[in-house]
Amino acid sequence: MSIVEHAVPPLSLQPGQLLARGAARHLVSHGFACVEELVPTRGLRVDVMALGPKGEIWVVECKSSRADYMSDSKWRGYLEWADRFFWAVDSDFPTELLPDDSGLIIADAYGGEIIRMGPESRLAAARRKVMVQKFAFHAARRLHLLRDPDMHPQWD
Repeated sequence: MSIVEHAVPPLSLQPGQLLARGAARHLVSHGFACVEELVPTRGLRVDVMALGPKGEIWVVECKSSRADYMSDSKWRGYLEWADRFFWAVDSDFPTELLPDDSGLIIADAYGGEIIRMGPESRLAAARRKVMVQKFAFHAARRLHLLRDPDMHPQWD
């Protein structure tokens, strides 16, 4: 059985996960590698972290509804872990709720489009190194678990 055959079908994903899938697909089309649900530090979990072809790190927070956005108080904590920050929402989301000083991606389960580029705030070299290592570790762990789903790692 191939890794693709282990993939979760889109119909079994939650609305925010569908947005993450579409946003990641769009970023991949721009040369980024993406992982979902990455923990940059204890207490925070970003929906999508993207590593660009020049080593840039973008964070995408997915919001499936007004209530989902209004209940999120952690998103500002993500800013210090990325060079750029984006919201990913669907075409029906009231985008006027989102801060103007952040990026915006309109997405669905199959793709997306960057509507507004998030402002750049370059990470310090030491922080970037830590995040690239976390990204690589997380991506490798995900790949390993796809290949061997019965394995019970002691990584966490």
